[in-house]
Amino acid sequence: MANAVPYVDDLWSWILSLPRWQGFLLLVLATVLLAKAIQVGGDVLIRRVTRRIPTDVDDVIFETIHPPLYATVVLTGGYLAVLVLGMAPDVNAQVEALILSILAVMWALTLTRVGRKVSNELTENSHVNTQVVPIFQNVWSVIVVAVTIYLLLALWSIDPTPFLASAGIIGIVIGFAARDTIANFFGSIALYFDGTYKVGDYIVLETGERGRVEDISIRSTVIRTRDDMLVTVPNSVLNSARIINESTPDRERRVRIEIGVAYGSDTDEVEGTLLAVADEEALVIDRPKPRVRLRSFGDSALQYELLCWVNDPVLRGRATHKLNTGVYNALRAADIEIPFPQRVVTFSEGDRESPPTTDQFGEVDTE
Repeated sequence: MANAVPYVDDLWSWILSLPRWQGFLLLVLATVLLAKAIQVGGDVLIRRVTRRIPTDVDDVIFETIHPPLYATVVLTGGYLAVLVLGMAPDVNAQVEALILSILAVMWALTLTRVGRKVSNELTENSHVNTQVVPIFQNVWSVIVVAVTIYLLLALWSIDPTPFLASAGIIGIVIGFAARDTIANFFGSIALYFDGTYKVGDYIVLETGERGRVEDISIRSTVIRTRDDMLVTVPNSVLNSARIINESTPDRERRVRIEIGVAYGSDTDEVEGTLLAVADEEALVIDRPKPRVRLRSFGDSALQYELLCWVNDPVLRGRATHKLNTGVYNALRAADIEIPFPQRVVTFSEGDRESPPTTDQFGEVDTE
């Protein structure tokens, strides 16, 4: 590599030794040919390289950076051609700053476009969790824009220190004004890395609201409740709240049906009747098997519990309704009494109320 530098210096010296118009045309022609070679050869190289990589992300990246790559070659060659013309140093410096500024803006737009296309590709093909894609896409865009602005200021000899100080003050003000938005942003990142939930999961909030996660954005999470209403909850709230995810680790959920039967009932018959109801219900799955438990001796009844499982937490309400209906009808058909609380009040002879008496004037004595 070190040996190649003298050859480049010699080539540049030879170009400068030519008449200015010849050196200018030579550099322009060489630049156009080199850009065309990069364009044609780059297409062949891209097809050959991307064919061996299974994902489509590399195709998107190479296809996006290919055009600005040979545009960079053209602009660089144009700048060298201007140097050959032998203009004043200050003019050369302005041309250099202008060309580098164009390159900085062009590559900033290219990198931003790359981030957007890669994000769309990852979202469509589900290579990663879709909730984190918009977050890193926005972070990537902010970084590219910030670096580009800094480079433009440096190219035009503008001291960025005052801008950085002002940006710091403005950042503090914005931080106080948009602290909820910032909290939601970092809350969404924490929820992603914690794996608390994802789109399609059925969750229960601390407030008692339950529903399916419809969307997760940078600011909030949208939940569709059982009443078919969309509830939007800020991510900062969810990040610090207790959340029950009923869709993990498995989607199967247990249904509990509590029943009270009268004392004196045949316990084997009660258990067989309840299991038969669970076996006939289509929403109840076979594994884990339904089971019946005698939980306690109540004041008026033997307290049983029918335990069975459904495929999805969303089905739990419907399954509870059908099982309750089936249990009631089955117990009536089997002549098994479902008692209700009763109270018997008895009075002794001494507790009976005496009839009112009258005094000597015939008036009722109420004392």
